[in-house]
Amino acid sequence: MIKKVKHIPVLVNEVLKYLDPQPGKIYLDVTFGAGGHTRALLEHEKRCSVIALDWEREALDVYGAVLQEKFGDRLRLIWGNFALLYKILKKEGICHVDGILADFGPSTIQLKNKAGFSFASDTLLDMRMSPAHQKTTAQEIINTATEKKLRDIFWEFGEEPFAKHIARAIVMHRKQKKIKTTAQLAQLIETIKPKRLGKKIHPATKVFQALRIYINKELENISAFLASALDVLKPGGRLVCISFHSLEDRLVKRFFNQHERMQQLTVLTPKVVTATEVELLENPSSRSARLRAAQMM
Repeated sequence: MIKKVKHIPVLVNEVLKYLDPQPGKIYLDVTFGAGGHTRALLEHEKRCSVIALDWEREALDVYGAVLQEKFGDRLRLIWGNFALLYKILKKEGICHVDGILADFGPSTIQLKNKAGFSFASDTLLDMRMSPAHQKTTAQEIINTATEKKLRDIFWEFGEEPFAKHIARAIVMHRKQKKIKTTAQLAQLIETIKPKRLGKKIHPATKVFQALRIYINKELENISAFLASALDVLKPGGRLVCISFHSLEDRLVKRFFNQHERMQQLTVLTPKVVTATEVELLENPSSRSARLRAAQMM
């Protein structure tokens, strides 16, 4: 069972503004996590209902149970990956919804409870968001992938400028000793890419991001989700997406613009929406959050 951690959802006011929950309408939160956004929706509009989806069953068990007790049949919890949104909803007998929220990226719960996600604590290099859905771990990739494969992963999914040098160092190091933990990998990267004065971002950040995205097929899942979202949104329904790095945000932006040209969507956020200064002071993790919204025609 996962340990409960304090989690502050990002851009809550902006989510409520662009999703604009209405009485009697049904909304879908495809990244339930600790339930912060779901709670906000249900409290903001007391006559709407929310279907909450998450591919981590324990998150639904731990955090969902509390909200279920409070909101009763206004909340429905479903275990599954949002990449399979259309199939999941069809199986559950749900045809269409009035709005969809997706908050991409790992949650505080995963960073604190799942092995390999953070170099702040020394754990095994796992990085699977949902071990029930995935077989390959980051440790396997680090210790078996070719130098070229590692370089490609670090550059494509982390935009890491030292990708070539880090990949070569990993291959050389693992000939002597396998790299099994977050500390081993982070320390090795620091020898190749020293900390820069005045920079708070750890040298290993981009490599860890790249491995997480690759292991969990995050960009593929987002693309599949966005396509499915159009199939389940009612006319006039709204789609709100929160991204945490440029790769995710680029996917959403291109999708929205493409389908606006096809006259399927109206983009509600001509410019990306970010956290206010007040929120940044209260919740520093919101500094990377980028929100975009669109409405079905």
